[in-house]
Amino acid sequence: MRFGRYEILLIAGLIFALSVVFSAQTMKLLQGVRSFEGQYGLGLLPGFALAGLTLVLYYQGKRRQLQVRASTAAQEASRAHDRARELERLITFWQALTQSFDLDTIRDVVELYLPELAGTQDGWVVVERDGELQPFLGRRFILQNGVSTPTRQIATDALERAGLIARPDGIDHEGTICFPLIAAGSTLGVLGLPGDLPGLIQSRRLVIGAAAALFAVALRSVQLLEQVRENSLRDSLTGCFNRGHAMEVIAGELLRARRSRLPVSMILFDVDRFKEINDRYGHLCGDAVLSEMGARMRATLRGSDLKCRYGGEEFLVLLPETPLEGARRVAENLRREIEAMSIPWNGDPIGVTSSFGVATARADETDPTGLIARSDEALYAAKRDGRNCVRLAADTEMVTRDGTLG
Repeated sequence: MRFGRYEILLIAGLIFALSVVFSAQTMKLLQGVRSFEGQYGLGLLPGFALAGLTLVLYYQGKRRQLQVRASTAAQEASRAHDRARELERLITFWQALTQSFDLDTIRDVVELYLPELAGTQDGWVVVERDGELQPFLGRRFILQNGVSTPTRQIATDALERAGLIARPDGIDHEGTICFPLIAAGSTLGVLGLPGDLPGLIQSRRLVIGAAAALFAVALRSVQLLEQVRENSLRDSLTGCFNRGHAMEVIAGELLRARRSRLPVSMILFDVDRFKEINDRYGHLCGDAVLSEMGARMRATLRGSDLKCRYGGEEFLVLLPETPLEGARRVAENLRREIEAMSIPWNGDPIGVTSSFGVATARADETDPTGLIARSDEALYAAKRDGRNCVRLAADTEMVTRDGTLG
C-alpha cells in the first residue's frame, strides 16, 4: 500500500491524539523507561527514535525506487508499443508490396505507405533506368520531364558514397537524408527525405531504412519479372517479339483503330534466297544474317512499331496510325537499309535483299488473320516480280487520318 502526504499527516495526527488520550499512562511509561535506562545504562528512547527515523528514510527511498522502476517500465512499455506499431506498419507495407507485380502498382503502394512511415509527404524516389536516374515518386523535388539537377546530384552522390553496401540509417547529404535502394547486388535508386524533419530520431530512421530495403527487394523482383516476361516474348536471335505475342498486340491495335478511326498498316517481308545462304555458308551464317536483320529493324523503325519474327526468315511489322502510303515508304526505307547491309563471314562480305508486302486494315477489321493474309499475298507478288521490291495488297481499303475511306 502506498502512503501519500495526506495519509502520513493523518497517521501523525492519530498518534498525537492517542498520546494525548493516554498521556498519564505515557508519562508512567516514560518514567519507567528512564528508570530502566538508568538502572542498566541504556538509551532506549534515542535508539527507538533513531530506528524509527531510519525506517522512515528507508521507506521513502524504497518508495522513490519503486516510482523510478514504475516510470521506467511505463516508458519501456510505451517504446515496445511504438515498436510493435512500427513493425505492424512494416509488415503491412511488405504485404502490399508482395501483391505488386508491376512498377505502377509498386508506386501506388509506396505513395500510400511512405508518408505514414516517414512522417512527411515530401519524400521522393528516383530509380535507375538505362544507366540514368529517372523520376519514380515525389512532386516537390522532381520535375515532370525528369529529375531536377539538384536532386539528381544528391542521389548520385549518395549512391557513390554507399556503393553496394546498404545503409539502414540513411546518408545525410546536402540537407537530405538519402536511403540507397540496393538489392541482390544491384543499385536500383534512392529514397530521399528532407533532413529537417522533426522527431526523426535514430530508431525512426532505422524503420525507414528497413522500409527502403523492402522497397528495393520488391522493385528488383518486379524488374526481374519484367525481364523474364520480356525474354519469353522475344526471339533471342533477332530481339523481335515472337509470333504469339504479336498476334495479341495486332488484335488489340485493330480494336483501337476501329474505335479511333485511325489507320493501321502491316508489312510482311522475308530474306530472299535464304536457303541458299544456309546451304553455301552454313546455318551459323544464316543466324548472323537474321540477327543483323533484327538490329537493322530496331535502328530503322519507330519504338511504337511492333517488330516480330513471324517464322524462319520471315518478319512482320505493325505500324499504328500509319496509312498505306506511309507504310509503303517505311517498307521502301527498310528495303534499302537491308540491301546496303554487308555482313562479314569468314573474311567475305555477305549481302542480302528482302521482298516486302504491305497492307492496311479495313475500317471494321478486328481479326488479324485477314490483314496478315493480304500482306502475305502482296509479299508473294513481290517475289513474282523479281524480289527485292515492295508491293501493296491489291484490295487494300485505305483509312485516312481524317476518318474517310479512299
